[in-house]
Amino acid sequence: MDAWPAAPVPTLPRSDDPRLEGRVRVFDTVTRAQRIVGPDHGTAGLYVCGITPYDATHLGHAFTYLTFDLLHRVWLDLGLAVDYVQNITDVDDPLLERAAETGQDWEELAAEQIELFRTDMAALRILPPRHYMAATETLHLVVDTITDLRGKDLAYQVADDQYPDWYFRSAAVEHFGIISQLTREQMIAIFAERGGDPDRPGKDDALDSLLWRLARADEPAWDSPHGRGRPGWHVECTSIAQRYLGETFSVQGGGRDLVFPHHEMCAAVGRGVANGARFAHSYVHVGMVGLDGEKMSKSRGNLELVSRLRSQGVEAPVIRLALLAHHYRNDWEWFATDVDSAQRRADAWRSAFASSHGTPAAPIIANLRRALRHDLDAPRALAEVDEWTSAVLAGDGSDPDAPRQVADAVDALLGVRFG
Repeated sequence: MDAWPAAPVPTLPRSDDPRLEGRVRVFDTVTRAQRIVGPDHGTAGLYVCGITPYDATHLGHAFTYLTFDLLHRVWLDLGLAVDYVQNITDVDDPLLERAAETGQDWEELAAEQIELFRTDMAALRILPPRHYMAATETLHLVVDTITDLRGKDLAYQVADDQYPDWYFRSAAVEHFGIISQLTREQMIAIFAERGGDPDRPGKDDALDSLLWRLARADEPAWDSPHGRGRPGWHVECTSIAQRYLGETFSVQGGGRDLVFPHHEMCAAVGRGVANGARFAHSYVHVGMVGLDGEKMSKSRGNLELVSRLRSQGVEAPVIRLALLAHHYRNDWEWFATDVDSAQRRADAWRSAFASSHGTPAAPIIANLRRALRHDLDAPRALAEVDEWTSAVLAGDGSDPDAPRQVADAVDALLGVRFG
């Protein structure tokens, strides 16, 4: 499947500032500490879990993909190539349930929402993945993964005469639980809340995850050596990631609500396929966005949409600035006043970038790099540009090239460009 068009990224001059670290450090969920992510040269592999296409694109989505866009941009600025992969879970229970509720064909609903998501991502200048893969395009990868797991006795059919679905033996893989670091009791409770089925009779273990759901009446299904059916959620992401990034890659990312069960299960399936090799070197998770005092989520129906804001006349750079004002690891709540604050910032920056002179660009570019290489500190980066902008608007500086140079740096590193 085609992703969205890529916005051009300016190439910035290299810096000789000795205070500027030559790698990016981000908080890793497994180690509970900041660590260097990505290689020192070559290609960084990034897998970010994509949408289930309904109710796209809410601000929680946008905040997540913006976070990994920052990481993508920092890696590019460090001279790395980036192999970015994202999936689309375009067949799954939530999508089918929404289609049934609205009376819309599930494929039409998915196609409509995927196009809306792509349009929003392009407007926000999110760099597209190199591989943008729908579950329905990659069924053969899932089938091959399950075949591999069956050969290693890591897959089994549940004891159910009517629907003997295929499951993965999660606990049979070493290091299961290392990402979430939850107790078994906590895992079971969260598994039940987030799409799992710990109480299903016939499973070998409550925490075993679904690999292949055999066909039910009035549900989409495909032929396979494992019976006619459709893939489970976790094995879908693992199969796509390992096909396009290899058995082990730099970062798997997503919202914090994916730590368990999704990323834990993905990693376990990945280790099963790779004979114990780790799935991702690091796991990076983004805080939750709230609205009206609660986490913004589809199930609660309390969503603010990028497309709705845009239809109300809010410019995409303003939306991006409103999101960048929050550090990716923090939970935060969206207020309508966020747009007002971001609009004032956008107006000031636009004026400064249009100035005929300014204070030198090199220090501010170094400060931007320093902020982002230190745990993607976007709020600090915004503050640095604010300070430079204030000086320019006060009439300081005589460098005629500085406004253009700073504008290019803001575009390259923060993804914000006006006009």
